[in-house]
Amino acid sequence: MSEPRRRVLLVNPTITKPRHARFPLAVLNLATALEADGRYAAHIVDGNVDEGFVDSSLRAIADGAIEAVGVTVMGGPQVPTAVAVSKAIRARFPTVPIVWGGYFPTLCPETALAAPYVEYVVRGQGEVALRELLAAILSGGSDAAELAAIDGLSWRRSDGQVVHNRDRAFSTAWLAARLPYERLENPRQYLGRTYLGRRTLGYQAALGCRFRCTFCGVAAMYGGKTALPPAARLDQDLTSLRDRYGVDAIQFYDHNFFDREVDTVPLLEVLARLQLPWWCYARSDALVNLSPAAWQLVRKSRLRMAYIGAESPSDAMLHDVRKGTRANQTLEAVEVCHRHGVTPELSFMVAPPHDPEGETERTFDFIRSIKREYPSTEIMIYVYTPLPPQRAGANVRATRTPMELQDTLGRPVVFPKTPDEWTEPRWVEYWCHHDAPWLSRRLHRRIIDFTTVLGCRFPTVTDIRSPSWGKRWLRTLAAWRYRFGRYERPWELDLSRKFIRLHDPRASSL
Repeated sequence: MSEPRRRVLLVNPTITKPRHARFPLAVLNLATALEADGRYAAHIVDGNVDEGFVDSSLRAIADGAIEAVGVTVMGGPQVPTAVAVSKAIRARFPTVPIVWGGYFPTLCPETALAAPYVEYVVRGQGEVALRELLAAILSGGSDAAELAAIDGLSWRRSDGQVVHNRDRAFSTAWLAARLPYERLENPRQYLGRTYLGRRTLGYQAALGCRFRCTFCGVAAMYGGKTALPPAARLDQDLTSLRDRYGVDAIQFYDHNFFDREVDTVPLLEVLARLQLPWWCYARSDALVNLSPAAWQLVRKSRLRMAYIGAESPSDAMLHDVRKGTRANQTLEAVEVCHRHGVTPELSFMVAPPHDPEGETERTFDFIRSIKREYPSTEIMIYVYTPLPPQRAGANVRATRTPMELQDTLGRPVVFPKTPDEWTEPRWVEYWCHHDAPWLSRRLHRRIIDFTTVLGCRFPTVTDIRSPSWGKRWLRTLAAWRYRFGRYERPWELDLSRKFIRLHDPRASSL
């Protein structure tokens, strides 16, 4: 008779509202890996659809003989909810091990382990590391030697010292695995109504990114590695989800869908056969260099929008942040996208620490020049906030900042040292690229006002909820301000937006 499987709780803390929730891919991947081992059974709690997810997690532990808890944590608004569920579990079940994984603890392992409610941190890809950790801690008393042998693990010794094991090598082992969507309660609730379709699927095909932008958690987490899935897996997944749940559109979460053309074309061929409208991330240089044959597949596949990290009109800044593209490629990408029926969605990073006002104004001028030529181009504006530097051991890839950061008074920027400190609103804003210590209140106001006028003058095409009359009214009301560059204190737009709530894709994507 086989031994009963050890039960593990996997928690996806709240990061968005239920109507914007998409499949919790991180915990689904972990559940797949754990159950493939045969020794473990995974129970999933998703805070994006379960508003009482903290209580649900406590009930699962009390009722289901849960022996360990894994919590996936993104930086920003998911840190407070991850802290809340971890504290509640630790208070009620003091002996149940809590493991954090995901972008936040990968980039800040020392910070995560400064919390008494986190025993272990899995850095980077967690499918194998979590299985090895569970084998060690559930075997009846793991010792330091067992823990030290687990690549990608950070942990505390009995004397309180934090240990960072060596990084785990990048793996493509799970790229072909099918995720157990049916394990979720009511999978159809994750298919959102967007401008792409009535039942839009959030899906990730590829892993990682081979570029190393200084503000991007993906770059730091994967260390310049990327891998695309087998075309057969993409075809099987999308066909099954279409037939089983009625999926009629796709939002790809791949960090860079168009990588090398030779690898991307097989995926485009699958999408061209299915012809489901789709959205993805893309780099300007990759789009510019696509062959005519590849663009023909793109058109046939019904790509509707490509999110392009333009970042800056300054080649010097693009070099400093290690973007690997040039400003002229942004313009070329906008042109080629429009020529092939794809809406480019450009994101810009304003207010960098070395010349916040100058770079911001140059970016505003660049945006206006693009809008004059291609008014339907979508624009996203963020504050440039490099990844927080992390004091790390010899075996942990330290995050990099391009220079010593100072606040508006010239004092060194001191980043939070605990997860609780990262829950403060100003640091949530930092992680979300909404504010920075070197940003003056005047410039912060300038950025908000420009974004308000721009967004009212050119409401996003992704907004399917605001009434058409309301968008027309705001366009008319904002026209004179945008034409003459009078962005200061747009009180009439702020007042109107209290009654006409425009969709902001920076807050909830599609």
